[in-house]
Amino acid sequence: MMAARLSLAFRLALRELRGGLRGFYIFLACIALGTGAIAAVNSVSRSITDAISTQGQSLLAGDVRFELTNRQATPEELAYLSGLGKVSAATDLRSMARLPDGSDQSLVEVKAVDGAYPLYGTFEADPDQPLSTLLEQKDGSYGAVVAPLLLDRLNLHVGSELLLGNAKLRITGTIKTEPDAVSEGFGFAPRLLTSRDGLIASGLITTGSLVANVYKIRMDNPTVGLKNIADRSNKAFPQAGWSIRTSDRAAPSLADNITRFSQFLTLVGLTALIVGGVGVANAVRAFLDSKRTTIATFKCLGAPAFVVVMIYLIQIAILALIGIAIGLVIGAVAPLFAAQFMAQFLPISTAPTLYPGALLLATLFGLLTTLGFAILPLGHAREVPATALFREQGFEARRLPSWPYLLAAAILIAALAALAIVTAYDRFIAVVFVVAIVVSFIVLRAVASGVAWLARRSPHVNSPALRLAIGNIHRPGALTASVVLSLGLGLALLVTLTLIDGNMRRELTGRMTEQAPNFFFVDIQGSELDGFRKLVEGQAPAGKLIEVPMMRGRIVAFNGQDVTKMKVPAAGQWVLRGDRGITYSETLPENASMTDGKWWDKDYSGEPLVSFSNDEGKALGLKIGDKVTVNVLGRNVTAKIANFRKIDWQSLSINFVMVFSPNTFKGAPHAWLATLTDASASPQQEAAILKTVTNAYPTITSVRVKDALDVINTLVGQLATAIRAAASVALIASVLVLSGALAAGNRARTHDAVVLKTLGATRAMLIRAFSYEYLILGAATAIFALLAGSVAAWYIVSRIMHLPSAFLPDVAFSTLAIALVLTVGIGLIGTWRVLGQKAAPVLREL
Repeated sequence: MMAARLSLAFRLALRELRGGLRGFYIFLACIALGTGAIAAVNSVSRSITDAISTQGQSLLAGDVRFELTNRQATPEELAYLSGLGKVSAATDLRSMARLPDGSDQSLVEVKAVDGAYPLYGTFEADPDQPLSTLLEQKDGSYGAVVAPLLLDRLNLHVGSELLLGNAKLRITGTIKTEPDAVSEGFGFAPRLLTSRDGLIASGLITTGSLVANVYKIRMDNPTVGLKNIADRSNKAFPQAGWSIRTSDRAAPSLADNITRFSQFLTLVGLTALIVGGVGVANAVRAFLDSKRTTIATFKCLGAPAFVVVMIYLIQIAILALIGIAIGLVIGAVAPLFAAQFMAQFLPISTAPTLYPGALLLATLFGLLTTLGFAILPLGHAREVPATALFREQGFEARRLPSWPYLLAAAILIAALAALAIVTAYDRFIAVVFVVAIVVSFIVLRAVASGVAWLARRSPHVNSPALRLAIGNIHRPGALTASVVLSLGLGLALLVTLTLIDGNMRRELTGRMTEQAPNFFFVDIQGSELDGFRKLVEGQAPAGKLIEVPMMRGRIVAFNGQDVTKMKVPAAGQWVLRGDRGITYSETLPENASMTDGKWWDKDYSGEPLVSFSNDEGKALGLKIGDKVTVNVLGRNVTAKIANFRKIDWQSLSINFVMVFSPNTFKGAPHAWLATLTDASASPQQEAAILKTVTNAYPTITSVRVKDALDVINTLVGQLATAIRAAASVALIASVLVLSGALAAGNRARTHDAVVLKTLGATRAMLIRAFSYEYLILGAATAIFALLAGSVAAWYIVSRIMHLPSAFLPDVAFSTLAIALVLTVGIGLIGTWRVLGQKAAPVLREL
């Protein structure tokens, strides 16, 4: 019996679909847009991460990478590395490149390579010549290939000369493709690549210099050689302190960031899909409203309610699958277009590939959203008797459908939330997102009800148009809930992202710039310190110069436990990623305050002690008395945590996660780090200081903080543009849903307009009435979006980013303008057609 009913329902559903898709174009667009966004984001993410994984050897330029900080490998270590396979050695550091006449200079990321580089992949330069030819020594100068940006900054060309430390370099070409650039991490300065002989001649490598010595190895049999390579190497040299990375994790930070960013974009796509769910509900309600005569006919002919519901559920499911299929096509081709765009940023190639997992995930999201939002309108249709349908009653029923439909809707929405959480990279963020969406819907319903309540109790107004508009807001079947729900969520998301971007830019260009020092000076040798101090004080007599000893070290253990085998919270992972700057001090740094414990005495000479940053220490689960082991210059040093400090990282002054007691590194070679702060210095004076210091001390690296902040600000701007572009998907979905909601109410508006015109209302008066109604609804939606977006942005900026949060008035005005333009514009476009409806055909149906 059940099979027969389902078969009948399926046949009748297909017959009804022969009439075409009229009334479902917005339905299809909402589903296709949300599904396509999710499918595209996850497909592109998978294509990039898979390319990183499969092309790991080229991206790493080796099968395995060993990195040592501030020292070269010992003969024993080098012999061990040579036993693993063919070795290519490189040295990375930051330094100043300057013109031979001393007239200009620029910070550069120096990479000095040997003749074996690269072991995998291809280095491409312009002109296209072998790297050994480009880097060879001629007539007392060493060859160098540079990033085109360096030529622009210093107004140079191929063939020009420049100085690096004490060495003369000759620019022989520009870099087109550096195979291992991604695995080297982000650089603030343009790349300068030269030979190791050229770097040695520069004199930049001295005791305590901040350099990274990298050894990359090409194995004869990587499958066997890479097994437990880190454990074997650390066991053979427990004091080495090297950082080991294999080709299957060539660019872990990039892969993790892509995954995190794709999660965010997936949630944005899901927001668009959920906003589209409102459009689905509106479209289904309008569709069933238009089918009231057909439904009544089915019921009068004896069709069970179950069959009637199944007929339209099958139609909705088929239409949803069409929309999902359109979205999947978008998701499937997205990696092809993304590959062309990403090729200029990432040296990876992606072959045309389908990603079934990403497409399946988008399909599940699309189906659950469609069915979850469509089930309640179907329940309403089931409950309405045939006699009521024949009397032109629509589906504006005030009571809820029967409990089976409520339960089914709850299960589907819960499944949608569970899928979002289970598939998320960071489940906490996903849970917050789900809760925020639920709360937003509840608040939006409350806002709609509140607006209707206020309209119902508003005082009498003399204007007939305004009085009609107020009545339209609270009458049965009003558009209030549909308009607020459809536009509110997308607009709130846009406000949130705009405020976050605005506050970050305000911080980078405002308070942070004002508080930050003018310069950082790195790699100051002890023998240069006095002369450097006199030089800077002469150039900037009003400036404040702060100097601290600095070394580089990598945390290798907490309380004797290897940190690589610990599960570390995301908030503390950056502390353990690579090496950290460390220092020692007799006194508490002036820009920090103790939160727990006590500082050591000036003449302390007992067990090594360390002061740890409070926030990072708590994130790592550390407490007073815990032991921290760091590897410095190939030696493991263990110190006990004596206190925790509160650090203001946003000040950009000299700050360290760890400050040790002076006896910890007594006699250890190190360089010095200095900052110069002079609020009165003009850009011309800063340029003079930079020029003077660079020419007098070519081995000291000078970093102008404002230049670094400009680079960060540019990156933030590019990221914000990408995020806002993604968020616009949700806003587009909102516009589609708003259009659908207004179109769904056109039947009732047509009846109202015809009756009012029959009673003497003019077209101008009706246009004013509808305009007032849309203005009130748009303003109410904008107020909600501003409040909700401001709260969300405040939480993210102040609680997660730990930055000052401020309300930005321009965001408020733009939000109000967008809401009013959309509601009034789209509303009047639909209303104009309604006002042109002839009266006779409508009056016959009343």
